[in-house]
Amino acid sequence: MPGFQVSRKLCTLMILIAWGVIASLPGFAFAQSGITPPKSSDAKRAESRAEKKALIVTDDYIVGPEDILEISVWRNPDLSREVMVRPDGRISLPLIGDVKAVGLTTSELRDDIKEKLKEYKENPTVAIVVKAVNSYYFYTQGAVGQTGKVPLLSRTTLIQAITLAGGLNPDAVRSRITIFRLGRDGEEPQKLVVSYDDIILRGAENIVLKPGDTLVVPSETMVLLP
Repeated sequence: MPGFQVSRKLCTLMILIAWGVIASLPGFAFAQSGITPPKSSDAKRAESRAEKKALIVTDDYIVGPEDILEISVWRNPDLSREVMVRPDGRISLPLIGDVKAVGLTTSELRDDIKEKLKEYKENPTVAIVVKAVNSYYFYTQGAVGQTGKVPLLSRTTLIQAITLAGGLNPDAVRSRITIFRLGRDGEEPQKLVVSYDDIILRGAENIVLKPGDTLVVPSETMVLLP
């Protein structure tokens, strides 16, 4: 019947138009080909912010030996100083003398300095900027290019730490990489055994190192096989 044929042609045309609209949507061609679509500008900005945030020293940062701090007292340049935390864990400031810094967060140290200055000034305003982080380290041993003490200047994963240490040696036992982690705030020390290949090839957790971690990569001669 002519009317039926026209209806079929019209339906076919509508299906083709709808399919063309779907195919033109962002990401459709990538989904069909198995290729991951490019990230949007918003996603890229979010990733960039997350990466930069990992490098920012916040009020929760715990001051350590050899860190360089800028202590500013508002409208009192004579009381403001850039100081290095001494090996005994203290800093020296005008009027108030020695102040314990190691083990305190920057906000705790700020409040302590402010309280001490109240003996000499009414309602002092104190700000602290960490100019250089020199107290965060991790340690490497075993079958890596460089063993010893490595600065931990930002958020660093296990894979990044191995790269900083010069990479794995040819005789490294990749399945038995061990992180020895200090116990903090009453926690028990930890021993974390991970596989390099599981992280790279199978999506296992790429552990983020903490200050004081010791990374041990055993060599084939160090491992006793049954």
